[in-house]
Amino acid sequence: MTAERGRILVTWPGYDPADGETGARLRAAGYAIDLQPRLGARSPEELQALLGDAVGAIASTDPFTRAVIEAAPGLRVIARVGVGSDSIDRAAADERGVAIAITPGQNAETVADHALALILALVRKIAVQDRAVRAGRWERVGAMAPGELTGRTVGLIGAGEIGRAVIRRLQGFGVALVAYDPAVASLPGVELLPSVDALLRRADIVSLHAPLIDATRQIINAERLALMKPTALLVNTARGGLVDQPALLQALRRRAIAGAALDVFETEPPDAAELADLETVVLSPHLAGISHESIRRMTVMATDSVLRVLAGEIPGTVINGEACRRRRF
Repeated sequence: MTAERGRILVTWPGYDPADGETGARLRAAGYAIDLQPRLGARSPEELQALLGDAVGAIASTDPFTRAVIEAAPGLRVIARVGVGSDSIDRAAADERGVAIAITPGQNAETVADHALALILALVRKIAVQDRAVRAGRWERVGAMAPGELTGRTVGLIGAGEIGRAVIRRLQGFGVALVAYDPAVASLPGVELLPSVDALLRRADIVSLHAPLIDATRQIINAERLALMKPTALLVNTARGGLVDQPALLQALRRRAIAGAALDVFETEPPDAAELADLETVVLSPHLAGISHESIRRMTVMATDSVLRVLAGEIPGTVINGEACRRRRF
């Protein structure tokens, strides 16, 4: 599949090649669109075969490893639909001058909505009650009785744009808010704590909103799970790699914590068999940042980033702009 100016590999599901603000713009600029949506696990070798001679990619969470990037000499831009770039080897992209673009600010409110929904689902035992009613049970008290969000202490690890959007929502629920984020000096109505450990000891509900970098990888591990209250709940709408998943599942089975809500996993999709017996867990398929509205905003921004990079610009959506400039000049 070729066109006058090259091929764009699109792995983001639902990309519309005919849409006037997305696919039609690429075609009008002389690029061919190769739709290869990522609907499940995809190996680096599979991605490498798909990428081939592409000059750009509009990507889901595909594994852009060093080997993949080095095998694509014509590649100039990877536009990640979302804000996480941990699936892309940044050093390899920097060395080759491949621009990495993200879509900042386009789904922060969407993620915050989902995080709040998961918190309420855990506290009110929505998923458990749904399964019970479908099975013909009508259990309203005892172990099946839900709790209240009001009066609890909610701790956020990460207080960037998404974390602050979650805070705004929670401030109407009569909760005590604590947070850990070394990059934040103050937050109105929120007590900033000096460490993750201090937060885990205090919080009734822990919600993760940190990026996945070396310093945050498995920031929730067996030792830190042991610091949490046995009544505590954990919510992760950020990145699966923030949590040592086997340690979390073991803690849930031992009832060392009361429950968890997971939108993201170390391996996606996760092994369903590992999760099947966990009644105290609410699950969703990495869609916290996805809505009809956010999909539109993100795909338009990603398309715009690709076109601008291929036209010789380095827009503000590019997170490795300095490395790209050094390679060019």
